[in-house]
Amino acid sequence: MLAALAIAACSSSTERPESPEPAVVAVEPVEPVEPVEPEPAEPAEPAEPAEPAEPAPEPGEPAPEPAEPAPAPGDDQGPVETGKAAWYGDRFHGRKTASGERFDQNALTGAHRTLPFGTIVRVTNLNNNKSVEVRINDRGPFGKRKRIIDVSKAAARRLGMLRSGVVPVELRVIRRPPR
Repeated sequence: MLAALAIAACSSSTERPESPEPAVVAVEPVEPVEPVEPEPAEPAEPAEPAEPAEPAPEPGEPAPEPAEPAPAPGDDQGPVETGKAAWYGDRFHGRKTASGERFDQNALTGAHRTLPFGTIVRVTNLNNNKSVEVRINDRGPFGKRKRIIDVSKAAARRLGMLRSGVVPVELRVIRRPPR
């Protein structure tokens, strides 16, 4: 059956002229060309008047400070999550984490469901505005989906959440691990 299909595929009604020698095509090298950005079209009528631009500083004057410092190369002022955080400590101290390293309740580390190991995140307690940067080295939290991160006891201490156990937080990616 397969042989019949192969033969049928080879015999087509379109005849190709056969040439005695294969065709040779000479190709000259081409210099790379810079891509050209298309100019944006001007709108017919602006929807709202544009805000006036700030005047440029006089020569010798320092430039105005930006509202937020620009992230350093490699930093990712990335996604922000809000949800709840809990902490874990004594019971897990010394056990292996999902990343393979031993859990140290005195280190500033955390467990997240999806962020790559080694990612640095800033966790901010929304009840008291205290924040801490932690390194993701474990997977979790498990159980209820309302928690977005579990932090070590040391991180919980800095966040002021040891007594409450679970607090509302904002989680911001600060730096992803090198690839």
